[in-house]
Amino acid sequence: MAVLPWRTGTVIRIENHTYNTRRFWVEVSEVSSFDFIPGQFITLDLPIHEKSNKRWRSYSIASWPDGTNVFELVIVFAEGGAGSGYIFNHIKVGSTLSFRGPQGVFTLPEVLDKEIFLICTGTGIAPFRSMMYHLKSYPAVHNNIYLIFGTRKKGDILYYDEMKALASEIPGFYYIPTLSREQWEGRQGYVHEIYEELCKEKQPAHFYLCGWKNMVDEAHKRILAMGYDKKSIHRELYG
Repeated sequence: MAVLPWRTGTVIRIENHTYNTRRFWVEVSEVSSFDFIPGQFITLDLPIHEKSNKRWRSYSIASWPDGTNVFELVIVFAEGGAGSGYIFNHIKVGSTLSFRGPQGVFTLPEVLDKEIFLICTGTGIAPFRSMMYHLKSYPAVHNNIYLIFGTRKKGDILYYDEMKALASEIPGFYYIPTLSREQWEGRQGYVHEIYEELCKEKQPAHFYLCGWKNMVDEAHKRILAMGYDKKSIHRELYG
C-alpha cells in the first residue's frame, strides 16, 4: 500500500465536550469533499519532538462522510501527555494541522448479516459514531447492532443525547451506556457483563473494540473464552 502524503487542515471550530475532552472540526481546503470510510483514522504530525515517530498521534474520525471537506475529532486531555497537551494548549481556531489519512481497516463488513457489538470506552466511541450516522444516512439491511459504552460517571459520557436519538431512529440499533463509579438511571458496572449477557446463545457476531487498552485486552480475552473465533474480533487501541 502506498504511503499517503501529508496534508494540511485548518481548525475551524472547537468546543469543550466534557471537562477533559474537546471536539475539533478540521477543514481540508485542497479538496471539495474529504472522503473516508467510517471507522478510519487520521494521524497528526505535531511539533513536540525531533523524531518524527514521536510526533505522530492518531485519532479516529468522529464525523461521517457527508460530502463536505470538514471532519471532526474528539480528543481527551491526558495528564502529562505531550500530544494532547500541545493540542489543548496551542491549537486554536485558525490553527493549521499537518495530517495523513484517512487510513485503517477498522470498518464494518459490507454485508451486515451477523449481530454487531460496538464496545468502547472514552473517546473510543468516535469511530462508532461515524459508523452509525453513516448507516442512518445510507440505510442498509442489518442484524442487531449494540453500542456498549463504558465510562466512570455520567458527566464523562460522550455524545449521549445523539446516541439516544440514533437508537430511536435506526431500527435494530441499541445504545447501552454503563457507569462504573456512579449510580444513575441506566446500567452500572463494566462493559464486559453486558456483551456476555447478550451473547449467552453464542449467536454469530462481529465484535469491534475501541478505547482504553485494558478494556480492549480484557474484552478480547473474554470473547475468545466465550468460544468466538479471533477473526470475529476487531480492535483499535487508545493509549
